[in-house]
Amino acid sequence: MTTLTAMEPGTISLQTAMEVIWLEADLLDGKDYDAWLDLWTEDGIYVIPVNPEAEDYAAVLNIAYDDDTMRRMRVARLRGGRSISAAPAAETVRTVSRFRLIKDDGDTVKVRCAQHLAEQKFDRARFFAADLTYTLVKTEDGIRMKEKVVALINSTGVLTSISYLF
Repeated sequence: MTTLTAMEPGTISLQTAMEVIWLEADLLDGKDYDAWLDLWTEDGIYVIPVNPEAEDYAAVLNIAYDDDTMRRMRVARLRGGRSISAAPAAETVRTVSRFRLIKDDGDTVKVRCAQHLAEQKFDRARFFAADLTYTLVKTEDGIRMKEKVVALINSTGVLTSISYLF
């Protein structure tokens, strides 16, 4: 497995959180979806809200609001090639930076960072920017993602054919 499993006593350091987030970006760019799914806790939630200021994601409209079942279904669609948005698969490159520790509860941390995502598909390049907020937890299997919120800076605008995971 490609996840980080080194466990130290005490809290998850910002450096370790950054390594998990960089690993996730690399897994998504490499389309290593099984390893990406393994990064999550079973009760984890992946959210792309329409309103980047939203706080109660379950009560508002979202571009994505995925629990474990929905994440696995999304990956199956990406792999299946039967969806117009997934055929052909987009090539992506993510750059993640500007990390800030927002909350530290010992075995749980919340980290906010910035992401620039470049997509190449149909001989066209597109670029997206987002603030990402991760809730990471220590488990017996290593550090896992309990929540990922992707606040796209243009989430209220026109978003066409997003055929990958942010």
